[in-house]
Amino acid sequence: MMKPVPKLSVVISVTFVFCLFLLFQLHVSNLFGKNPQITHQVNNFFISFASSSHHQTQNLTRLTNESDGNRAKHPEEEDTCAGRYIYMHNIPSTFNDDIIKDCRALIKWFTMCPFMVNSGLGPQVSETDNKTTSHVLTSKTGSWYATNQFLLAVIFRERMKHYECLTNDSSLASAFYVPYYPGFDVSRHLWGYNTTVRDELGIKLAKWLRERPEWRKMNGRDHFFVTGRIGWDFRRGLDDDSEWGSKLMMLPEFSKMTMLSIETTAWTNEFAVPYPTYFHPKSLSEVRRWQMKVRSVKRKYLFSFVGAPRPQMDGSIRGEIIKQCLASHGRCKFLDCNKGQDCDNPVKVMEVFQRSVFCLQPRGDSYTRRSIFDSILAGCIPVFFHPGSGYNQYMWYFPKDYTKYSVYIPESGMKNGMVSLRNLLGKIDWVSIMRMRKEVVELIPKIIYTKPGLVGPEKIEDAFEIAVDRVIERVAMVKRMMETGKDLQSEYSQTRDLKKLE
Repeated sequence: MMKPVPKLSVVISVTFVFCLFLLFQLHVSNLFGKNPQITHQVNNFFISFASSSHHQTQNLTRLTNESDGNRAKHPEEEDTCAGRYIYMHNIPSTFNDDIIKDCRALIKWFTMCPFMVNSGLGPQVSETDNKTTSHVLTSKTGSWYATNQFLLAVIFRERMKHYECLTNDSSLASAFYVPYYPGFDVSRHLWGYNTTVRDELGIKLAKWLRERPEWRKMNGRDHFFVTGRIGWDFRRGLDDDSEWGSKLMMLPEFSKMTMLSIETTAWTNEFAVPYPTYFHPKSLSEVRRWQMKVRSVKRKYLFSFVGAPRPQMDGSIRGEIIKQCLASHGRCKFLDCNKGQDCDNPVKVMEVFQRSVFCLQPRGDSYTRRSIFDSILAGCIPVFFHPGSGYNQYMWYFPKDYTKYSVYIPESGMKNGMVSLRNLLGKIDWVSIMRMRKEVVELIPKIIYTKPGLVGPEKIEDAFEIAVDRVIERVAMVKRMMETGKDLQSEYSQTRDLKKLE
């Protein structure tokens, strides 16, 4: 391989040739002074030679620069973020960081302070701290955390800070993210506060956004935010202190924005995203190893239920589920969340789900439960009793054909005692079980929130990435409708009937 000629030696060579050219010109002029044609030909020869030397010098300089790692970007190179840029509003801290400073007051019944560490992921979980020899987690990479179900807004904001297509140029943005913590804003004021206090911060943020130049681009329809609570907490219809929640989504500004929540109502600008689980891996290979584990683990129980009875709830089927589980002669495992602290222990919870073929997911205080995603993470097939618990919620994440990954048993069958869980689930053939489990295991990357900063081949298309992509797609669709004058309400609405299964 030829070594590049040093720049200085090339310059000296060209200079030397040019000097010879001048001397020769003088001699030629004296010798052929009366024949300009010959003089012109000689001149052309030296000019051509000098030009060739100059271009060679430029080429050598370019090669040297490239060998030094200074290769320039070609203008025709594709922008991989084109159409995917997100602009994150720099809202005042009173709308996020200041809210969670007093972590003891965020929820009335317990303190959230222990869960605020590690950017909202919570404290790391060590299997050695638990009295188990079954190696439930089998991860020495520090990817398991005691994550609280209400911390999604904090987790999402941290992920957005590391989003590969985050931009400071709002003119490039396809969507605008508002890093507000509405879940904690409302939860700290749910008991003992009037509606004015509950609504105050949301009204102030609406005014702040309305005055931003970015808002005028699509009058807020290209803006989105995330909440760690269910959608109903933000749709109070009356200004009565006895009514639940805030009226955030009833404000004109927020009624145009897209809200991502752990459980949605049937409104057109709300979309459900997964509850945060305990698993926050750092690489795709780590996810693959976990999938291999839960795919092959031995499952002792036919079905299980992790939860507590709801005697105060009219129509709850939990009592019947618990009764049948306890009478199953060892075919069912019941982890009673009213006793001890086992349900707050990720290892204990994951151990039950890993050892079960089917995991029962009746309604909780609302339609959905965090347990749905913990069980899927363990490779356990979810059993739903109401379409609003999963099928009409997580449309961006779950297959449309619910029979691929779950079992559906109508609540009515459980209420009248006609359905025997042991008999019904026991009759499902092994081929169908393996098919459903395969689908459940393949869902795992989609329903977890990975650690911030993953890029390149180890990047995971997780719940965060899917949510951002779908928001961008939705904004693009709304923009097209606005440009063509179509009715937004009728065109981009999604039918989500929470009362019947279609």
